[in-house]
Amino acid sequence: MPPQPTPQDIAAAREALVAADPALARVHAQTPAFEWRLRVGGFEGLFRMIVEQQVSVASAASVWARLRNGMGGITPELLLAHDLDQLRGMGLSRQKATYGQGIARAQIAGEIDLEHLASLDDEAAIAALTALKGVGLWTAEAYLLMCEGRLDVFPGGDVALQEAIRWADGAEVRPDQKAAYARAEIWRPYRAVATHLLWAWYTGVKRGEIVLEAAL
Repeated sequence: MPPQPTPQDIAAAREALVAADPALARVHAQTPAFEWRLRVGGFEGLFRMIVEQQVSVASAASVWARLRNGMGGITPELLLAHDLDQLRGMGLSRQKATYGQGIARAQIAGEIDLEHLASLDDEAAIAALTALKGVGLWTAEAYLLMCEGRLDVFPGGDVALQEAIRWADGAEVRPDQKAAYARAEIWRPYRAVATHLLWAWYTGVKRGEIVLEAAL
């Protein structure tokens, strides 16, 4: 697992973000310190993101546990040792099983090296990931942010993130993906920290822990 950004790293980045963009001052003030959402990377981390797509957290956790137990672990070799019907029997859809096995074959063939993706810069890493069938732009960006701890990756297609941007700006319309990317330019080189900050703020609002001002 790559080094996790420290609390000091995050705190310094938050201060820099507020200095660069006053619209984040209220977000920063209302959001307590948070830890980075760092997850296991490599093949296991990317495959888990595929498994989690378009299902509830509870469903994804259940399928993941069945896969881990049923296969005896999560590796490219173990995944390819099971056919699609066996994987479906563990709760995985045929499409996700196909995507997962395709990624496994690419890893084994050396078409991508998920264990050493950190050697590539953000743009090159995103290009390598999205070349894999089943890995879209959001998945690639989220992988680099959450599985590699990169500080300047921004998943502009994330709807919760777009909504948090709308709240921060006091806008009537939620920005689309293109507008979100443009809005985030001011947050370089800490766009991933801004993402975590806005996610934490959004979650706090949804849980009723943070109250948005009536004007918003």
